[in-house]
Amino acid sequence: MPFTLPNLPYAFNALEPHIDARTMEIHHGKHHNAYVTNLNNAVAGKPEENLSIEEICKNISKYPAAVRNNGGGHYNHSLFWAVIGPNAGGAPTGSLADAINDAFGNFDEFKTKFAAAAAGRFGSGWAWLIVGADGKLAITSSPNQDNPLMDVAEVQGTPILGLDVWEHAYYLNYQNRRPDYVTAFWNVVNWVEVAKRFDAAK
Repeated sequence: MPFTLPNLPYAFNALEPHIDARTMEIHHGKHHNAYVTNLNNAVAGKPEENLSIEEICKNISKYPAAVRNNGGGHYNHSLFWAVIGPNAGGAPTGSLADAINDAFGNFDEFKTKFAAAAAGRFGSGWAWLIVGADGKLAITSSPNQDNPLMDVAEVQGTPILGLDVWEHAYYLNYQNRRPDYVTAFWNVVNWVEVAKRFDAAK
């Protein structure tokens, strides 16, 4: 199979109390795993099974809905597990902090705008911090399992931070209180990883 479920780099309970172990277990082992299985089935025997998930996303308009939905699900979740973690939170430093200040005024203003994108996404989807073609940071959101790498995205760029606002990401712990989940998210953001992705995207 060309695509595989990445291992979580921490235990299921490592993000408690912000994200509970049972949610992590189901989210990674059931939801993400299903996207990988369905993506592999959708590309089996086709040229795209030899492409990277990034290449597929960048040309997603060429592919059927099964590839768009499951390929997006695989890419998005793979990024999500990497940019959250234990012993995280706080604030970014260095060039990423400077870029956030340049784009949004200050870190608190960035958090307010990102939270608004996450809370305001109707139904299922994602909120993103991206690096645009001009090298500048922007906040956007996408429906379902779409992402800003996709050639169909309303706002395109390279995602460096993503927040899953599908109900399966938070409902066991937060029920319908999505804004509370978004607030808790800041306690688990791995800014070192986000900064690495920022430097690579520039």
